[in-house]
Amino acid sequence: MKYSKWIGLFICIALIAVCFIPWTYHADVQKNFTGFFSQNNAYGKPGKFIIFLTLLSSLLILLPKLWAKRAHIFVAGILVAYSIKTYILYTSCYNAYCPEKKAGIFLMLGLSILLFIVSLVPDMKIKNKE
Repeated sequence: MKYSKWIGLFICIALIAVCFIPWTYHADVQKNFTGFFSQNNAYGKPGKFIIFLTLLSSLLILLPKLWAKRAHIFVAGILVAYSIKTYILYTSCYNAYCPEKKAGIFLMLGLSILLFIVSLVPDMKIKNKE
């Protein structure tokens, strides 16, 4: 794909930005949870790991080597798996209470899946052996 590098970099920037917007709203404590905040750090800080994997993905997108493109598929797969785990963790019900899902949690999941799709169609030039 001709523009997959630029699309991938745009997705990486958007995914980093999504870690800072509200993912869920918990009315019992009256707070929005983000990738870096949860009440008493109950869910940890998944935004740190997502940003690490996203920065690693952006580096692998920019490298014009075959091993980098293969490694990017692996890193993007790990990111999708971690995003699914985070989605389940943040949106699951507890003590008969279900948090309100905000746009950030859907964007985080959707952008990580898009990044995986972009990793499957890298922008590489293949040399002729003549």
